[in-house]
Amino acid sequence: MTDRSNPTPNELAAADRDAPECEIPTANPPLAENVPLARPAPNSQLSDRPSHRRVGDAISTQQPTLLREPAPGQPPPVGSLSQQVGAPPGPAPPPEEASLLDLTPVLRQSPPWLVSAIIHMVLLIVLGLLFVKSMEDPRLLLDVVYAEDLGEQLIEEDLDQLLSETQMDFHEQLVTPEDLPEVIDPLATPELTEITPNPTVRAGTFEPTAIGLALTGRTVGHKNALLKAYGGDATTEGAVLLGLKWLQRQQQNSGLWSLKGPYTDGSRAENEEAATAMALLAFQGAGNTHRQGPFKREVAKAWKAMLERQSDDGNFYGNGPDHSRFYTEAQCTIGLCELFGMSQDESLRGPAQLAVDYLVKTQANNGGWRYDVGESGDLSVTGWVVMALQSARMAGLEVPSNTLERIREFLYSVEKEDGQRYAYRPRDGAKRSMTAEGLLCRQYLGWAHDDPRLQGGADYLVSEQNLPSWKLPGDKNVYYWYYATQVCHHMEGDWWKRWNDIMRQKMPETQIKRGRERGSWTPHGDRFGQQGGRLYVTCLSIYILEVYYRHLPIYQSGLLDQS
Repeated sequence: MTDRSNPTPNELAAADRDAPECEIPTANPPLAENVPLARPAPNSQLSDRPSHRRVGDAISTQQPTLLREPAPGQPPPVGSLSQQVGAPPGPAPPPEEASLLDLTPVLRQSPPWLVSAIIHMVLLIVLGLLFVKSMEDPRLLLDVVYAEDLGEQLIEEDLDQLLSETQMDFHEQLVTPEDLPEVIDPLATPELTEITPNPTVRAGTFEPTAIGLALTGRTVGHKNALLKAYGGDATTEGAVLLGLKWLQRQQQNSGLWSLKGPYTDGSRAENEEAATAMALLAFQGAGNTHRQGPFKREVAKAWKAMLERQSDDGNFYGNGPDHSRFYTEAQCTIGLCELFGMSQDESLRGPAQLAVDYLVKTQANNGGWRYDVGESGDLSVTGWVVMALQSARMAGLEVPSNTLERIREFLYSVEKEDGQRYAYRPRDGAKRSMTAEGLLCRQYLGWAHDDPRLQGGADYLVSEQNLPSWKLPGDKNVYYWYYATQVCHHMEGDWWKRWNDIMRQKMPETQIKRGRERGSWTPHGDRFGQQGGRLYVTCLSIYILEVYYRHLPIYQSGLLDQS
């Protein structure tokens, strides 16, 4: 009977060939099947590592007979580590190193479950150490950054992707080029090549040939000059672009926008016409029309749907709440007149003039507009209508002088403190928002830059208590900021610097930068945010950041008649 306690070399070789592959990994194990041990480099001396010495010492105590040094000139035993991993032949290691490195017999004699348990235990230890490292410092770190930093971060991280989606060269939006490119003037008015802030030209009535010039700031070359002259930069333009991308995502298949959603924090009431008009004003304020610009498709699709809704008498109002009738009509008229003025598309002249005529014939007896036809006007609605009629004049459309004179009489009925403050209705007290709206109407209707009433009102807007603030929830009021921004921009000088130094910083800072609503502004904490919703607050915020070029400052030399 053969003694099996001391197998022969041939029997060991046969057993080695029949051993399962998972017990001792090969030099190139199949991926995702076996977890290999650390693979030594050819001719490497792993015995220099202290960990191997400790492991070898422990194992050599248990298996002294299997780790003996082969006789000089003989190959190493079959199944040694050097052969299993395919190491090239070389001189045998010294006796001590061989006894420390040759773990093959131990692994061969260990049951598979033990090898698997060791591997899994090592993995668990490594994962545990990584987890402990991640929990090492639980402190919350807050970074305080400024809007300029956000703008730089935005340019570095986000604009490449945004611009690839819009196929828009953002460098055309920046203020750095010294040589402005030649721009085709869509209104065929004299090209403005140089801006000198803060002139003190006396305002009079608009000259017909100069009206269209007020919209040319939206063209690329003029936009660069205006941004540079009035304090806009890559940060403000980056925020505008993010806001327009948010609006782009919200456009419905019909081409219209909604006040209620699908975004979060929508308005409680629906009015698609008003929502669409506000979105279009944001796109057009940055120079987009149905013919040009990175968002021309959105503009064209929206105006196709809007013009289908315009009635024969020029009214755009749909089925929204009654108090929105003239808000909606005024905003739609602003947008349509701007589009005609910017593009000079003659097919738009008729619809635009029709919308203007509807506003003219619905003027109330006191010279203003309110919620319904013939109802005595309030300054809030009337201010939007004044902007609509002003846009019509900029585009060269007909606005009766008698209509403008009746508006002036209405403004006298709601003014306070000799025209330096304004109220919502004649018997009400003065409010900040109404003061800003009233002063803007006065600017467009002829008050001179050096008029003490206008300058006193502007002083009031930039006083410490009336500058934009985010300290308390009730401080936020984009409606007030929208009108006051325009007043101060037209006044220029220190008025504009005091106002713009805050707005250009805080508006980009408070914009949502991540997540589903990226590019929008939250309505929470805004004076009218709950009624208007996220789209309303976002659109007004975009208008504020477009102020540098939406309309040229009306007191620029040559823009107004000095008679």
